[in-house]
Amino acid sequence: MIKKIAILGSTGSIGKNLLDIINDDKKNFEVVLLTAKKNYKALLKQATNFKVKNIIIIDQESYKKAKQINKNNKINIYNDFTDFNKIFISKIDYTMSSIIGLDGLYPTLDIIKYTKTIAIANKEAIICGWSLIKKKLNLYKTKFLPVDSEHFSIWKILKSQKIENIDQIFITASGGPFLNKSINQIKNVKVSAALKHPNWKMGKKISIDSATMMNKVFEVVETKNIFSVSYKKISILIHPKSY
Repeated sequence: MIKKIAILGSTGSIGKNLLDIINDDKKNFEVVLLTAKKNYKALLKQATNFKVKNIIIIDQESYKKAKQINKNNKINIYNDFTDFNKIFISKIDYTMSSIIGLDGLYPTLDIIKYTKTIAIANKEAIICGWSLIKKKLNLYKTKFLPVDSEHFSIWKILKSQKIENIDQIFITASGGPFLNKSINQIKNVKVSAALKHPNWKMGKKISIDSATMMNKVFEVVETKNIFSVSYKKISILIHPKSY
């Protein structure tokens, strides 16, 4: 049976990776919606490659340019997430929510009613709006999947366990580019050095957050929210190899 999928933030790294996976098994998937903020050229190309009938472009100027290119109306182009009700007749199988920052919270909340399962890769939404997300998930009986590798791993393990049986959850961290540096050594460090993660090639924001270890603090808050576990049961373990 063909699975219907929507991707919020399809021109970002997670959206692109998901489309690469779908591309290897196109016969089993139908992408019904792709969205972007400004990158209309990439979005139109994705829509053409995957025969997607609906796209949403939030930036007004980018939306107008996309409409000009799409004069034959082969693709339905919308400018607002409130247009979900024009796109979805019934619940689709999966939604990937990968819009960066708090901009991703509102569309995540709005699309829950239209999808059977939602995978959320948006840290800010989970940290700041988890109580709202959880309420919507329960209301519309929508399943939730965490996408971050740490939280997906915890989720996978806990499927066969009760949270009260868990003594401690360890979240690993590489320590970033300044792991063995003294305070004096990093006093006047340049942004370029902070962006050089020892193990991963990532976007600028998450690279800086990793260099300061703030990203790991976010992951602790996510863990507490997603799994309803006390902070006392969550530990950060430095592991430079990122196993």
